Amino acid sequence: MRVGIVTVGDELLAGETTNTNAAWLAEEVTRRGGRVKRIVTIPDEPETVADRVATYHDRFDAVLVTGGLGGTHDDLTVPAVADALDREVVVDESARATVQESAATLADDEPELVEQYDLSFDLDAWAALPAGARHVENPVGLAPGAVVDGVYLFPGVPSEMRGVFGGVADEFGGDRVSRSIRTPTPEGAMADTLAAVDDEFDVAVGSYPSRDDQIVRIRVSGRELAAVERALDWLRDRIDIV
Repeated sequence: MRVGIVTVGDELLAGETTNTNAAWLAEEVTRRGGRVKRIVTIPDEPETVADRVATYHDRFDAVLVTGGLGGTHDDLTVPAVADALDREVVVDESARATVQESAATLADDEPELVEQYDLSFDLDAWAALPAGARHVENPVGLAPGAVVDGVYLFPGVPSEMRGVFGGVADEFGGDRVSRSIRTPTPEGAMADTLAAVDDEFDVAVGSYPSRDDQIVRIRVSGRELAAVERALDWLRDRIDIV
C-alpha cells in the first residue's frame, strides 16, 4: 500500500507545535508493511488542503490527513476533503451520537470547567463528515475520525490521532517488511558496504546517524523477510553491531 501523509496546521508551519504526528504515522504504516511515499505540511487553507488531498488521492492508495477536525470556526479540513472528493458535507448520525456522549461525559467529569468557560458544543458541526464517509470513533476526545474513498481523517491532537488510528490500523498492511540494526561505525566508513548490500540482495538500505550517541541505525527493507534477514546477517559479518 502506497501512502501519502498530509498534516494540516498553521501552528506546525510556524514552529509553534512540533509535528510528531507525521513521524508517528509514517512509522506505524511502515511497520505494518505499507510504504509512505510523501509527507507534506500545509496551512489551514481549504483550497490548499483540497488540492493536496486530490493530488495524493489520485497518486496513492491511501491518504492520511491530520489536523483541522472539529466543530470550531477554524476546523476546515472536513469541507476541504469533501471538496477534493466532490462530495457534500453531511451530519453523520453515528458521529453525532458519539460526540454527544463525549460532551456529556466532559460535563459530568469537569462541571466547573464547563461552567467557567460556558462551554457548549454544536453537535451537528462536530459530527459533519464528507458524504459516504465511515465514522471512526475517537476514544480520547470529541473530534470524530473518518474514512472516505481511501482518505483517512484524524484529529491533530496527538493522543486523539493515535486513538483514532487504532480503529483503522489493520487497514495499512502491505507487502514490505523492515528490520534495523545499530552500529558505532561512522556512516562514511560504511558507504561501500551499504552499496554492496543493494547489489547482493533484493532489498533497500538506509542509514540514519544519531546526533546524541554517535550510533548509526541501518534499516533494511524488502518484499521478503528471508531476504531482509540474509542482508542483515551479511552486514553483521562486516560491521560492528551494538
